[in-house]
Amino acid sequence: MTANRNKIIVLYHYMYPDDVVSARHFDDLCVGLVSRGWAVEAKPCNRGYRGESRTYSMTDSFKGINISRIWRPPFSQSSSVGRVVNAIWMISAWSTIILRRKSSLPRCIIVGTEPIFSVLVATIIKFFRPNIVVAHWCFDMYPEAAVAEGLLPKTSRLNKLFSLILGKAYESCDLIVDIGECMRGLFLKYKISTRMVTLVPWALSEPNAPLATDAVERTKIFGKTDLGLMYSGNFGRAHSCNEILMLARRLRTHNIRFCFSVRGNRVDELHASITDNDDNISFADFAAEEDLEKRLGAADIHMVSLQPDWTGAVVPSKFFGCLAAGRPVIFSGSDDSSVAKNIIIHKVGWVLNENTLDDICAELILYSASPSKLRDLQTHCYKVYRENFSKEVMIDGWDLELKKTISLEEA
Repeated sequence: MTANRNKIIVLYHYMYPDDVVSARHFDDLCVGLVSRGWAVEAKPCNRGYRGESRTYSMTDSFKGINISRIWRPPFSQSSSVGRVVNAIWMISAWSTIILRRKSSLPRCIIVGTEPIFSVLVATIIKFFRPNIVVAHWCFDMYPEAAVAEGLLPKTSRLNKLFSLILGKAYESCDLIVDIGECMRGLFLKYKISTRMVTLVPWALSEPNAPLATDAVERTKIFGKTDLGLMYSGNFGRAHSCNEILMLARRLRTHNIRFCFSVRGNRVDELHASITDNDDNISFADFAAEEDLEKRLGAADIHMVSLQPDWTGAVVPSKFFGCLAAGRPVIFSGSDDSSVAKNIIIHKVGWVLNENTLDDICAELILYSASPSKLRDLQTHCYKVYRENFSKEVMIDGWDLELKKTISLEEA
């Protein structure tokens, strides 16, 4: 049995036509690799992300990607039991398909982190098919994410068992692609010898210039304001609003407004945190994808948050979307986060905490009175994104690292 040197199989739970952010990134990666000469086959499940009753055809194609879907029972992803059962099902199905294949073996398999513990497939594949290169693109690191979410006590025997099993899976990979330096730090604790590289998730929307402000949308979101700040995206267990609300309340007496355009399992908690005195804070409906650029462009500055306990387990990809729009970022989270370090290195915003609150307030007041200075900062953010984090830069990196890994395995 010989492997096709240019053939890649991608294992991820959800892909086209689902619009969940991580699925879109895997779609883009596959399309980008096809354009660079790879033959790509994807094996997502046949269920829809936003409803188990939605199903897709078992075979499909999308921009050069051959899609062969895995039938999966309609267990709900919203329950812990459902997530575990779905993970076992998909890992078993993927392993069986690869091990039963007698011809046209892939030279490389890329596996993601959805469903949970997907990387366990690497242990099985490398044991039975050692010549296949396995690359793992890690969006959410386990069991660290489960510990941060409070589902798994850090000192429990179960956590130690998961760490042992997953450590062996990480060691089985030939290449691990993390999405931030802070995530790399968690991998290093496993003391694995696997090659590691950082390639971040790019913005799903990449305008040709910093987004222009739509006057109608801005007025609808912020009214008449000198400076508009927006939190747009998911607001769930990994996110927090305490420091952002402190900032907004400190700026009440200035013509600076804050807006949350969010969805997620902590949105009700966020609403409950707003008081009658918070008259410079508002909410907007979550924007549809076709309206996203108009929504993002309505704000002068964007906000991103990550609770410190989640540092490294995940990296907020919305940070890169903000830069792609040509907008600076206020990040509420740990100084150890990759987002915080990128903000400091590239001078594309502010890291918000109690120690920096006064300085950030002063700078925001300054920018609210100086539109030209704000435009210069926005242009700088856009340039930083294009040169360092764009889809073309990242997929070029993927192409290079896959070829390098295959060459090392063949040496």
